[in-house]
Amino acid sequence: MGLLGGTMETRRDLFVYKLGAALTMEKTILDMLPELEEHATHDQMKVALGHHREETERHVQNLERAFTALGEDVDDSPCPAIEGLEKEGQANLKMVDDTLNDAVIASGVCETEHHEIAAYEGLIVNARAMGEADVAALLEQNLADEKSMLEKGKQMAEQIAQGMAPVA
Repeated sequence: MGLLGGTMETRRDLFVYKLGAALTMEKTILDMLPELEEHATHDQMKVALGHHREETERHVQNLERAFTALGEDVDDSPCPAIEGLEKEGQANLKMVDDTLNDAVIASGVCETEHHEIAAYEGLIVNARAMGEADVAALLEQNLADEKSMLEKGKQMAEQIAQGMAPVA
């Protein structure tokens, strides 16, 4: 990756590193989703999380394809932001009565989606700037899913806040 003593030398190095962080982000989310499904109290929330798991599996595949399109080895880079969001969500679930689990999950979904959207927007800008249209297209697919999931998360959070069961 062009690292000498831990220093990235080119924009491409930085891009590949950030692409690896996005892969770590998606894999972390993939690991979190089954636990969240267990904690969810409404069936609709469980269904939404199951659907999101399927999308996240596609996101991992798209990121792996992006590495291949770049001629780079698939590599995970650290993603401290997603680790923080995961830690916060787990702590919140431990602090609340089970009746509040869906509210915690919906909030966490929205926070996570905002982070993912920001990550993908930055990657897309740089992929385009490097002339990597195929990579940008893969990332745009992920971004569209993340934006859609954010809207669903907002709707679920609103329904939960109004005392209604969330609709998947």
